[in-house]
Amino acid sequence: MDKFLLGFDIGGTKCAAILGKIDGKGELSVIDKHKVETSSLKHCNVILDHLVNETKVLLKNNNVYLHDVAALGISCGGPLDSKNGIIQSPPNLPGWDNVPVVKIISDQLHIPVRLQNDANAGAVAEWKYGAGKGADNLIFLTFGTGMGSGLILNGRLYSGNCDLAGECGHIRLADFGPTGFGKAGSFEGFCSGGGIAQYGLIKIKEAIQNGARVPWFNNFGVSAKEIGDAADAGDPLAIKIYSDVGGYLGRALSVMIDLLNPDVIVIGSIFARSEKFIRPAMAEVIAREAIPAAAAHCRIVPAKLGEAIGDIAALSLAAGEY
Repeated sequence: MDKFLLGFDIGGTKCAAILGKIDGKGELSVIDKHKVETSSLKHCNVILDHLVNETKVLLKNNNVYLHDVAALGISCGGPLDSKNGIIQSPPNLPGWDNVPVVKIISDQLHIPVRLQNDANAGAVAEWKYGAGKGADNLIFLTFGTGMGSGLILNGRLYSGNCDLAGECGHIRLADFGPTGFGKAGSFEGFCSGGGIAQYGLIKIKEAIQNGARVPWFNNFGVSAKEIGDAADAGDPLAIKIYSDVGGYLGRALSVMIDLLNPDVIVIGSIFARSEKFIRPAMAEVIAREAIPAAAAHCRIVPAKLGEAIGDIAALSLAAGEY
């Protein structure tokens, strides 16, 4: 028998209400979703009211009754208090200060509501339904706009005593370097969209000062995607930038492999798109730095859920098996 689930994927520029189900074989799927643009809706209560209204429309359009829904999961950027269901002033959600989101939604819909930060929710999704399915010990790395991680240890989500476990982006990898997570030379500084753009600009300017031509650079700035596109086109400088990123990724993963001895590390977004340029240097550093037996027993794979991860992550929280 199908089990119906609801999810909210809450982000800084857009949110989504998602309706899904788990079938009799344990497979999770998205039935329908409605997006809610947040740029013009300034107050959190207004946005949450829109999400609740869109949820009711989803249920009506798909002939699902609320009493048939098992739970609702909320995936949102941190910081937050998952135990008490409170969103605590995420930087990408100005004005969301100590919002008791679980109580607000459960009072309106009268179903169980579960909250986790987006990295933890992504870890649960990839563990249950993606590239880490079947693992007992998994690390999920976002590697997108920022660098965060979710940890599955001994078959359970580990969030720490105040939901700050897995904040690997704050780890310093070098005394100097691009800034991420408020720290120069951090893991997020080297391995995130914004960090790669900073690091790439440094390397591009060095190359130009040494007489090189960089025809794909417009003299105003550069994005991680533009560097990736240039690497895909065979540009040696862009390929070198991504190789350097792979080396820093390898340093950070070596620490995590030695510390947590995971079965699998699942890496999303930029790694999944540019793996061929990142993996060789990453693997070389891990072979040099990590405990050999731990590295040999750890698979490092791109995330499987792709663009659907936000939807599946929220529904995975609703499923509650973490």
